[in-house]
Amino acid sequence: MNENNKRLHDQGQSLWVDNITRAMLDDGTLAKYIAELSVTGLTSNPTIFEKAIGGGSDYDAQIAELAATENDPEGIFFELAITDLRRAADLFADTAARTHGVDGFVSLEVSPLLADDTDGTISQAVDLHARAERDNLFIKIPGTPAGLPAIEEAIFRGVPVNVTLLFSREQYLAAADAYMKGVERRIEAGLDPAVNSVASLFISRWDAAVINDVSDELRAKLGIAIGQRTYAAYRELIASDRAQRLANEGAMTQRLLMASTGTKDPDASDVLYIEALGAPNTVNTMPEAALLAYADHGVTGAPISPDGGDAEEVLASYAEAGFDVDALAARLQDEGKVSFEKSWHDLIDTIRQQIPG
Repeated sequence: MNENNKRLHDQGQSLWVDNITRAMLDDGTLAKYIAELSVTGLTSNPTIFEKAIGGGSDYDAQIAELAATENDPEGIFFELAITDLRRAADLFADTAARTHGVDGFVSLEVSPLLADDTDGTISQAVDLHARAERDNLFIKIPGTPAGLPAIEEAIFRGVPVNVTLLFSREQYLAAADAYMKGVERRIEAGLDPAVNSVASLFISRWDAAVINDVSDELRAKLGIAIGQRTYAAYRELIASDRAQRLANEGAMTQRLLMASTGTKDPDASDVLYIEALGAPNTVNTMPEAALLAYADHGVTGAPISPDGGDAEEVLASYAEAGFDVDALAARLQDEGKVSFEKSWHDLIDTIRQQIPG
């Protein structure tokens, strides 16, 4: 067992890998990460699948088989993804059982083309989760204005949700409110309130957005400050009367997940965000390269302070330098939607090109 990763895990943070390929499943790489690198979950997205499907021949046979009865590339993609994610979910089944459904999850995203379509998102989320036939599978729904009511309804219908595309404390709190509303509705309806969820806060895109406009003194500090500020709000929320009432009814805690934690600044440490954003009762989903880098030379220091540490001071420095963090958060979410849509089109085109005939 790698000691660097084990120390971070033992501090209370779940280490997930942000990648999946059929090769990782076939050659034992994912099983090795579970056994040796303290990995207890996995996330995926359209970009990850596009690289996996387009990067070799691992999926060719199944694409040809599916194309005999399915002429929709989107339908073929979901069958490919569900095939992989079922296998991954089974590798994490022991973790899910040991933690009573708190950990051991994999994630599948609804079509990014539905980001502004509440009803379409709900319908696809329910359908995908049912088709996957795995309790430890999250459906990823964006925390956009149209996504929030879809999150609430999906939770009410018993679908575990990974809320994606969150960039700020305020966006996180809106997603948490949607989750809790769904749980409250289940309690009112006499249903089991124990439906799991995570809320994924994107970190590295903050610093990438301002890298050309900040002083050396402020470089590579914005994402960490946003993570710290949001963690403080998370700690306050899960200690609130509302959250405690839900816990008393048997509800689960929607955990805060640190996402996009691979460093994009070539002059910054490749484990910058992982080292800075360790915290108990949270998740960090790491790109494969970041996971391996942390295993090699990561240092597990003190966890984030429950009050966010120096986050507000750092954010005040950015404000003084002319950065409007609230406006940037909205911009990053909008840009994230566009980026995900582009990745989706690339993915569908890749599959279309591989359909025989």
